[in-house]
Amino acid sequence: MSTPDLHLTQLQTLEAESVHVLREVAAELERPVLLFSGGKDSIVMLELARKAFAPARIPFPVMHVDTGLNFPEVLAFRDRRVAELGVELVIASVPDAIAAGTVKQEPNGSRNRIQTPVLLDAVEEHGFTALFGGARRDEDKARAKERVFSFRDEFGQWDPKNQRPELWDLYNGRIHLGESIRVFPLSNWTELDIWSYIAQEQIAIPDLYLAAERDVVDRGGMLYAVNEFITPKDGEQVERRSVRYRTVGDANLTAAVPSTASTVEEVIAEIAVTRLTERGATRGDDKVSDAAMEDRKKEGYF
Repeated sequence: MSTPDLHLTQLQTLEAESVHVLREVAAELERPVLLFSGGKDSIVMLELARKAFAPARIPFPVMHVDTGLNFPEVLAFRDRRVAELGVELVIASVPDAIAAGTVKQEPNGSRNRIQTPVLLDAVEEHGFTALFGGARRDEDKARAKERVFSFRDEFGQWDPKNQRPELWDLYNGRIHLGESIRVFPLSNWTELDIWSYIAQEQIAIPDLYLAAERDVVDRGGMLYAVNEFITPKDGEQVERRSVRYRTVGDANLTAAVPSTASTVEEVIAEIAVTRLTERGATRGDDKVSDAAMEDRKKEGYF
């Protein structure tokens, strides 16, 4: 009689850890919400939530902080996936906040900073006590400072020097009125893990993540696809290139990368040999300073 192999694979270990975190929050905190943008990390996080509570429905809503500058393909995917799972979608709208005068458009075209007050207003309005975010530690130096349970004060602010210990995967979710916890179930995942899990579970993704011939302009070595938010400036040449997106932030500030990877398996092979994070390679809004992400997180960004 053969002895069964009880060792877990890397992806099985990560999945089990994330499912444990999702269930722990649902048990500990009164009103969680899952941040879902339609990007690859939040897609995986939503799939993990589905698994964590199956065959029951996901017991909390999902929320998207909509900047009004999203890729239409990603918004369509977001709406389709939410409808398939039958979960409530809460939209915190930056354009609505701009129209109401509660936030002001920045001259550089980025809406990253003004997402924060819109997010915090939505948290207060709906009484959310825990927010699941799809951040991974390999994305950015500031992300690497986060614990899985990231405490936020009554103003939604994050103090990287004031975090709770998480020994033996024990999480402290105790909060006072007005405070909240940001929770990162994908903290120990890498970009390669995300893609490997997408392949293993055959998870649907927006087509933007796969290479195709697209019209692009080169701005400072970054390739921006021509769309409703990106138009060629004087002197810029529009080129037809085979590109794909490693991350799908705002369409006016997220660049594509040269690629011929038109399948998930080819994307995995490409990611396995790259040494530049997706934010470093594609996010024009993170070029402001080395501490841009950390500054936003201290203000309340997720």
